[in-house]
Amino acid sequence: MRSVLCVGETMVQVTPTRGGRISTETDFRLVAGGAESNVASMLAKLGVHSAWVGAIGSDPFGDIILSSLRQDGVDTSFVKIDESKKTAVYFKDVLPDSTKVFYYRESSAMSFAGPELLDSARSQTWDIIHMSGITPALSSSCESLTREGIAGKNLSSALKSFDINYRPSLWTEGKAAPLLQEIANQCDIVFVGLDEAADLWGTQTVTDIREVLPDPGWLIVKDSENLATEINAEGTFAKPVIGGDIVEKVGAGDAFAAGWLAGFLDDQSADIRLHMGHIMAAQVLRTHADTANPPSRSELVRALGLESSPVKQFFSKRA
Repeated sequence: MRSVLCVGETMVQVTPTRGGRISTETDFRLVAGGAESNVASMLAKLGVHSAWVGAIGSDPFGDIILSSLRQDGVDTSFVKIDESKKTAVYFKDVLPDSTKVFYYRESSAMSFAGPELLDSARSQTWDIIHMSGITPALSSSCESLTREGIAGKNLSSALKSFDINYRPSLWTEGKAAPLLQEIANQCDIVFVGLDEAADLWGTQTVTDIREVLPDPGWLIVKDSENLATEINAEGTFAKPVIGGDIVEKVGAGDAFAAGWLAGFLDDQSADIRLHMGHIMAAQVLRTHADTANPPSRSELVRALGLESSPVKQFFSKRA
Protein backbone atom coordinates (compact mmCIF):
# COMPACT_ATOMS: atom_id res chain seq x y z
CA MET A 1 0.00 0.00 0.00
CA ARG A 2 1.21 3.49 -0.84
CA SER A 3 2.12 5.57 2.22
CA VAL A 4 2.75 9.24 2.97
CA LEU A 5 4.35 10.72 6.08
CA CYS A 6 3.31 14.31 6.81
CA VAL A 7 5.57 16.28 9.16
CA GLY A 8 4.74 19.57 10.86
CA GLU A 9 2.87 21.38 13.61
CA THR A 10 -0.80 20.73 14.19
CA MET A 11 -2.80 23.00 16.47
CA VAL A 12 -6.31 22.95 17.85
CA GLN A 13 -8.45 25.01 15.52
CA VAL A 14 -11.18 26.97 17.31
CA THR A 15 -13.87 27.93 14.80
CA PRO A 16 -17.32 29.49 15.20
CA THR A 17 -19.72 26.57 14.75
CA ARG A 18 -21.94 28.46 12.33
CA GLY A 19 -19.24 30.71 10.91
CA GLY A 20 -19.16 34.43 11.60
CA ARG A 21 -17.32 36.64 14.04
CA ILE A 22 -15.91 35.69 17.43
CA SER A 23 -17.97 37.16 20.28
CA THR A 24 -19.28 36.36 23.75
CA GLU A 25 -22.27 34.71 22.10
CA THR A 26 -20.30 32.43 19.79
CA ASP A 27 -20.39 28.64 19.99
CA PHE A 28 -17.16 26.98 18.89
CA ARG A 29 -16.02 23.75 17.29
CA LEU A 30 -12.58 22.38 18.21
CA VAL A 31 -10.71 20.19 15.70
CA ALA A 32 -7.17 19.55 14.51
CA GLY A 33 -5.76 22.16 12.16
CA GLY A 34 -2.37 22.36 10.50
CA ALA A 35 -1.09 22.43 6.92
CA GLU A 36 0.61 19.05 6.97
CA SER A 37 -2.04 17.20 8.99
CA ASN A 38 -4.71 18.69 6.70
CA VAL A 39 -2.93 16.95 3.82
CA ALA A 40 -2.73 13.73 5.84
CA SER A 41 -6.46 13.87 6.63
CA MET A 42 -7.48 14.45 3.02
CA LEU A 43 -5.17 11.67 1.81
CA ALA A 44 -6.61 9.27 4.38
CA LYS A 45 -10.13 10.10 3.24
CA LEU A 46 -9.03 9.24 -0.29
CA GLY A 47 -7.82 5.83 0.83
CA VAL A 48 -4.09 6.55 1.05
CA HIS A 49 -2.25 5.31 4.14
CA SER A 50 -1.12 8.58 5.66
CA ALA A 51 0.59 9.35 8.95
CA TRP A 52 1.19 12.62 10.71
CA VAL A 53 4.19 13.18 12.97
CA GLY A 54 4.51 16.22 15.19
CA ALA A 55 4.83 17.18 18.84
CA ILE A 56 1.93 18.04 21.11
CA GLY A 57 1.50 18.71 24.80
CA SER A 58 0.03 16.32 27.33
CA ASP A 59 -3.16 18.35 27.60
CA PRO A 60 -6.78 18.29 26.41
CA PHE A 61 -5.81 20.15 23.24
CA GLY A 62 -3.35 17.42 22.28
CA ASP A 63 -6.07 14.85 22.94
CA ILE A 64 -8.42 16.72 20.59
CA ILE A 65 -5.79 16.67 17.84
CA LEU A 66 -5.20 12.93 18.17
CA SER A 67 -8.92 12.15 18.30
CA SER A 68 -9.70 14.40 15.34
CA LEU A 69 -6.97 12.96 13.11
CA ARG A 70 -7.68 9.36 14.07
CA GLN A 71 -11.32 9.90 13.23
CA ASP A 72 -10.21 10.92 9.73
CA GLY A 73 -8.14 7.74 9.44
CA VAL A 74 -4.70 9.29 9.96
CA ASP A 75 -1.99 7.16 11.59
CA THR A 76 -0.82 9.04 14.71
CA SER A 77 1.43 6.34 16.14
CA PHE A 78 4.60 8.40 15.57
CA VAL A 79 3.41 11.54 17.39
CA LYS A 80 5.52 12.81 20.29
CA ILE A 81 3.62 13.80 23.44
CA ASP A 82 5.72 16.25 25.46
CA GLU A 83 4.76 16.23 29.14
CA SER A 84 6.46 19.57 29.80
CA LYS A 85 5.19 21.62 26.82
CA LYS A 86 1.85 22.86 25.56
CA THR A 87 -0.21 22.28 22.45
CA ALA A 88 -0.70 25.32 20.21
CA VAL A 89 -4.15 26.68 19.36
CA TYR A 90 -5.54 29.13 16.83
CA PHE A 91 -8.83 30.92 16.28
CA LYS A 92 -10.67 31.65 13.04
CA ASP A 93 -12.65 34.89 12.89
CA VAL A 94 -14.87 34.64 9.83
CA LEU A 95 -15.67 37.98 8.22
CA PRO A 96 -18.12 38.42 5.32
CA ASP A 97 -15.37 38.64 2.71
CA SER A 98 -12.35 37.07 4.41
CA THR A 99 -11.12 35.07 7.38
CA LYS A 100 -8.70 36.32 10.01
CA VAL A 101 -6.63 33.76 11.86
CA PHE A 102 -5.15 34.36 15.32
CA TYR A 103 -2.32 32.01 16.33
CA TYR A 104 -1.20 31.15 19.86
CA ARG A 105 1.77 28.90 19.20
CA GLU A 106 4.74 30.52 20.98
CA SER A 107 6.75 27.99 23.01
CA SER A 108 4.56 25.15 21.78
CA ALA A 109 5.73 21.55 22.00
CA MET A 110 6.38 21.51 18.26
CA SER A 111 8.64 24.56 18.35
CA PHE A 112 11.08 22.59 20.54
CA ALA A 113 11.09 19.54 18.25
CA GLY A 114 14.17 18.62 16.25
CA PRO A 115 15.44 15.85 13.95
CA GLU A 116 14.83 13.23 16.65
CA LEU A 117 11.10 13.63 16.03
CA LEU A 118 11.53 11.41 12.97
CA ASP A 119 13.28 8.57 14.79
CA SER A 120 10.14 6.52 15.38
CA ALA A 121 9.10 6.78 11.72
CA ARG A 122 12.39 5.48 10.32
CA SER A 123 11.38 1.84 10.77
CA GLN A 124 8.73 2.17 8.06
CA THR A 125 9.19 2.68 4.33
CA TRP A 126 7.44 5.78 2.95
CA ASP A 127 6.64 6.59 -0.65
CA ILE A 128 6.44 10.32 0.06
CA ILE A 129 7.41 12.57 2.96
CA HIS A 130 5.41 15.81 2.89
CA MET A 131 6.55 18.97 4.68
CA SER A 132 6.00 22.70 4.37
CA GLY A 133 7.75 26.03 4.78
CA ILE A 134 5.93 26.64 8.04
CA THR A 135 8.07 24.18 9.99
CA PRO A 136 11.53 25.71 9.42
CA ALA A 137 10.11 29.10 10.43
CA LEU A 138 9.12 27.90 13.90
CA SER A 139 12.62 27.54 15.39
CA SER A 140 16.19 26.58 14.60
CA SER A 141 15.49 23.03 15.80
CA CYS A 142 12.49 22.83 13.45
CA GLU A 143 14.71 24.01 10.61
CA SER A 144 17.04 21.11 11.44
CA LEU A 145 14.01 18.80 11.51
CA THR A 146 13.03 19.93 8.02
CA ARG A 147 16.52 19.32 6.68
CA GLU A 148 16.53 15.87 8.30
CA GLY A 149 13.24 15.09 6.62
CA ILE A 150 14.79 15.88 3.27
CA ALA A 151 18.07 14.02 3.60
CA GLY A 152 17.92 11.98 6.80
CA LYS A 153 19.07 8.41 7.39
CA ASN A 154 16.58 5.73 6.30
CA LEU A 155 14.35 8.39 4.75
CA SER A 156 16.27 8.98 1.54
CA SER A 157 14.28 6.46 -0.50
CA ALA A 158 11.07 8.48 -0.13
CA LEU A 159 10.19 11.25 -2.54
CA LYS A 160 10.20 14.62 -0.78
CA SER A 161 7.14 16.84 -1.19
CA PHE A 162 7.30 20.46 -0.03
CA ASP A 163 4.63 23.15 0.07
CA ILE A 164 6.23 26.60 0.30
CA ASN A 165 3.39 27.85 2.58
CA TYR A 166 5.06 31.20 3.20
CA ARG A 167 3.86 32.80 6.45
CA PRO A 168 5.49 36.28 6.70
CA SER A 169 4.62 36.67 10.39
CA LEU A 170 6.78 33.67 11.32
CA TRP A 171 9.98 34.83 9.64
CA THR A 172 12.66 37.34 10.51
CA GLU A 173 13.24 39.82 7.70
CA GLY A 174 15.33 38.53 4.82
CA LYS A 175 15.62 34.89 5.95
CA ALA A 176 12.64 33.24 4.29
CA ALA A 177 13.44 33.79 0.61
CA PRO A 178 16.91 32.18 0.46
CA LEU A 179 16.12 29.41 2.92
CA LEU A 180 12.86 28.33 1.30
CA GLN A 181 14.54 28.44 -2.12
CA GLU A 182 17.37 26.24 -0.86
CA ILE A 183 15.07 23.70 0.78
CA ALA A 184 12.62 23.56 -2.12
CA ASN A 185 15.42 22.88 -4.60
CA GLN A 186 16.36 19.78 -2.60
CA CYS A 187 12.86 18.32 -2.91
CA ASP A 188 11.23 16.24 -5.62
CA ILE A 189 7.75 17.79 -5.55
CA VAL A 190 7.12 21.46 -4.76
CA PHE A 191 3.84 23.37 -4.44
CA VAL A 192 3.91 27.16 -4.50
CA GLY A 193 1.40 29.94 -5.01
CA LEU A 194 2.05 32.49 -7.75
CA ASP A 195 1.38 35.26 -5.22
CA GLU A 196 3.68 33.94 -2.49
CA ALA A 197 6.47 33.37 -5.01
CA ALA A 198 6.12 37.03 -6.01
CA ASP A 199 6.38 38.08 -2.36
CA LEU A 200 9.41 35.87 -1.75
CA TRP A 201 11.44 36.18 -4.93
CA GLY A 202 9.86 38.96 -6.97
CA THR A 203 8.75 36.53 -9.69
CA GLN A 204 5.86 37.32 -12.01
CA THR A 205 5.29 34.21 -14.13
CA VAL A 206 5.50 30.43 -13.89
CA THR A 207 8.65 30.61 -16.02
CA ASP A 208 10.21 33.01 -13.52
CA ILE A 209 9.45 30.61 -10.69
CA ARG A 210 11.00 27.71 -12.59
CA GLU A 211 14.20 29.73 -12.87
CA VAL A 212 14.23 30.16 -9.08
CA LEU A 213 13.30 26.50 -8.49
CA PRO A 214 14.97 24.54 -11.32
CA ASP A 215 15.62 21.30 -9.44
CA PRO A 216 12.28 19.78 -8.33
CA GLY A 217 11.13 17.05 -10.70
CA TRP A 218 7.54 18.23 -10.31
CA LEU A 219 6.85 21.93 -9.75
CA ILE A 220 3.21 22.89 -9.22
CA VAL A 221 2.32 26.59 -9.33
CA LYS A 222 -1.13 27.62 -8.09
CA ASP A 223 -2.60 30.82 -9.48
CA SER A 224 -5.36 31.22 -6.89
CA GLU A 225 -8.75 31.40 -8.61
CA ASN A 226 -7.45 30.93 -12.18
CA LEU A 227 -5.44 27.78 -12.84
CA ALA A 228 -2.70 25.49 -11.64
CA THR A 229 0.38 24.64 -13.69
CA GLU A 230 2.65 21.61 -13.38
CA ILE A 231 6.15 21.52 -14.82
CA ASN A 232 7.90 18.16 -15.06
CA ALA A 233 10.38 16.36 -17.29
CA GLU A 234 7.69 15.79 -19.92
CA GLY A 235 6.65 19.43 -20.28
CA THR A 236 4.29 22.05 -18.87
CA PHE A 237 0.64 21.32 -18.12
CA ALA A 238 -2.11 23.69 -16.95
CA LYS A 239 -5.62 23.13 -15.62
CA PRO A 240 -8.26 25.79 -14.81
CA VAL A 241 -9.80 25.80 -11.35
CA ILE A 242 -13.31 24.52 -10.74
CA GLY A 243 -15.83 27.33 -10.38
CA GLY A 244 -18.40 27.55 -7.62
CA ASP A 245 -19.34 29.33 -4.44
CA ILE A 246 -16.54 30.03 -1.97
CA VAL A 247 -17.41 29.95 1.71
CA GLU A 248 -13.84 30.20 2.99
CA LYS A 249 -10.36 29.75 1.47
CA VAL A 250 -8.42 28.46 4.49
CA GLY A 251 -7.22 24.89 3.87
CA ALA A 252 -7.87 24.85 0.12
CA GLY A 253 -4.16 24.77 -0.71
CA ASP A 254 -3.63 21.76 1.53
CA ALA A 255 -6.59 20.00 -0.08
CA PHE A 256 -5.13 20.72 -3.52
CA ALA A 257 -1.80 19.21 -2.48
CA ALA A 258 -3.55 16.10 -1.14
CA GLY A 259 -5.53 15.67 -4.34
CA TRP A 260 -2.45 16.09 -6.51
CA LEU A 261 -0.42 13.66 -4.40
CA ALA A 262 -3.25 11.12 -4.50
CA GLY A 263 -3.30 11.28 -8.30
CA PHE A 264 0.49 11.03 -8.38
CA LEU A 265 0.47 7.92 -6.18
CA ASP A 266 -2.17 6.41 -8.46
CA ASP A 267 0.17 6.91 -11.46
CA GLN A 268 -2.26 9.28 -13.14
CA SER A 269 -1.31 11.91 -15.74
CA ALA A 270 -0.43 15.53 -14.99
CA ASP A 271 -3.84 16.59 -16.26
CA ILE A 272 -5.60 14.19 -13.87
CA ARG A 273 -3.33 15.13 -10.96
CA LEU A 274 -4.11 18.83 -11.38
CA HIS A 275 -7.81 18.12 -11.83
CA MET A 276 -7.77 15.99 -8.69
CA GLY A 277 -6.16 18.86 -6.81
CA HIS A 278 -8.87 21.26 -7.96
CA ILE A 279 -11.66 18.82 -7.02
CA MET A 280 -10.35 18.45 -3.47
CA ALA A 281 -9.75 22.19 -3.09
CA ALA A 282 -13.31 22.87 -4.24
CA GLN A 283 -14.64 20.56 -1.54
CA VAL A 284 -12.89 22.61 1.16
CA LEU A 285 -13.82 25.97 -0.36
CA ARG A 286 -17.48 25.12 0.23
CA THR A 287 -17.06 24.77 4.01
CA HIS A 288 -15.74 26.61 7.06
CA ALA A 289 -13.58 23.57 7.87
CA ASP A 290 -9.97 23.14 6.72
CA THR A 291 -10.70 19.64 5.41
CA ALA A 292 -13.70 18.03 3.76
CA ASN A 293 -14.94 14.67 2.59
CA PRO A 294 -14.04 13.85 -1.01
CA PRO A 295 -16.68 12.90 -3.57
CA SER A 296 -17.67 9.24 -3.68
CA ARG A 297 -15.53 6.95 -5.85
CA SER A 298 -18.11 6.90 -8.63
CA GLU A 299 -18.45 10.69 -8.58
CA LEU A 300 -14.68 11.10 -8.53
CA VAL A 301 -14.07 8.71 -11.39
CA ARG A 302 -16.80 10.38 -13.43
CA ALA A 303 -15.52 13.90 -12.70
CA LEU A 304 -12.00 12.88 -13.73
CA GLY A 305 -13.20 11.16 -16.89
CA LEU A 306 -11.68 7.84 -15.84
CA GLU A 307 -14.64 5.55 -16.61
CA SER A 308 -12.74 3.91 -19.46
CA SER A 309 -9.23 4.37 -18.02
CA PRO A 310 -7.31 2.22 -15.56
CA VAL A 311 -7.89 3.29 -11.97
CA LYS A 312 -5.08 1.87 -9.92
CA GLN A 313 -4.04 1.61 -6.29
CA PHE A 314 -6.48 3.21 -3.85
CA PHE A 315 -9.13 4.70 -6.16
CA SER A 316 -10.33 1.21 -7.04
CA LYS A 317 -10.62 0.30 -3.35
CA ARG A 318 -12.74 3.23 -2.22
CA ALA A 319 -16.46 2.78 -1.68
